[in-house]
Amino acid sequence: MASKLTRTQRRILKVRESIIETLLFLAAASSVLVTLGIVFVLLYESWVFFEHVSIFDFLTDRFWTPLFADPRYGIMPLVTGTLLSTFVALAVAGPLGLTAALYLSEFANPRVREVVKPALEMLAGVPTVVYGFFALLFVTPLLQTIVPGLPGFNVLSAGIVIGIMIIPYVASLSEDAMRAVPQGLRDASYGLGATRLETAVRVVLPAATSGVAAAFVLGISRAVGETMIVAIAAGTQPNLTFDPREPAATITAFIVQVALGDLPHGSIPYQSIFAAGLVLFLMTLAFNIFGFWLRTKYREAY
Repeated sequence: MASKLTRTQRRILKVRESIIETLLFLAAASSVLVTLGIVFVLLYESWVFFEHVSIFDFLTDRFWTPLFADPRYGIMPLVTGTLLSTFVALAVAGPLGLTAALYLSEFANPRVREVVKPALEMLAGVPTVVYGFFALLFVTPLLQTIVPGLPGFNVLSAGIVIGIMIIPYVASLSEDAMRAVPQGLRDASYGLGATRLETAVRVVLPAATSGVAAAFVLGISRAVGETMIVAIAAGTQPNLTFDPREPAATITAFIVQVALGDLPHGSIPYQSIFAAGLVLFLMTLAFNIFGFWLRTKYREAY
C-alpha cells in the first residue's frame, strides 16, 4: 500500500512538473509570439504602403510631407531627427551615468549607496510628459540665455532631458556590472600599488565592459523610442538637419501626430506610420544586435 501510494505521489509530482514546465514555456514563448505579431503587422501594413510609394524615394527623398496636398514620403528627416536627439541624449547620459556607476560601485559606502541608488532610479519613474514640459518650460529658456537665437522648439533641449531620463538605465546596470567584477582583481591591483581611481578605471571598468555596453544599448534603445519629450520640446515639423539647435521631428513624434489625427484608416498617409514604425523597429534591432556583438566580444576578451 505504501509502495502504491509512493507511485501515485510520483505521478502527481510528474504531472505538476509538466504543468509548471508548460506554463513556463508559454510565458517564455509569449514574448516571442508578441514580437512576431508586431513584425507581421508592420511588414503587412508597410507592404500596402510600398505598393503606392517607391522604396527608393522613401529612403532617399529629403522631404517628409505626407499630410500636404502634394505628399512626399522621404524618411530621412525623421531618421536624422531621431538619431540627433539620441546622440545628444547619449552625450549627456553616458558620462554622467558612467561616473555615477563608478562612484556607487567603487567609492560610496554601503549606507550612501542604499540612499543614492534608489533615488537615482526614481528618475525612471517620472512620466515622460513631465520631462517634456520640463524641457520646454525650463531647459529651453535656460539654453536661450546661453545660445542666442535658439528657437522655442529645438532638439538640443529635448536631447538633454532624454539624457537625464536615461541616466538611471545607464548608471544602475553599469553599477551592477561593476559590482559583479571579482574582488580578487581589485586586490591584485591594490597589491601592485594602484590607487582606487586607477583600479576603478583601468581594472574594474574594462572587466565590466560587456555589462556597461548592455547598459548603453538599453539607454540608446530607450532614447530612440522616446515620444512625448521630443513631441513637446523638439517640435513636430520634419526637418533634415544635423544641428541640434534647430527644431526637428522624430519617427515616434510623427506616429503620434498621425495616429491622433483625423486621417481615414487605410489611406496612404495613415499607412505611412507603419512604414515609419518598421524603420524604427529596424533601427532598434540594429542597436541591440550591435550591443549583443559588443557584449560577446568583450566577454570573451575578459
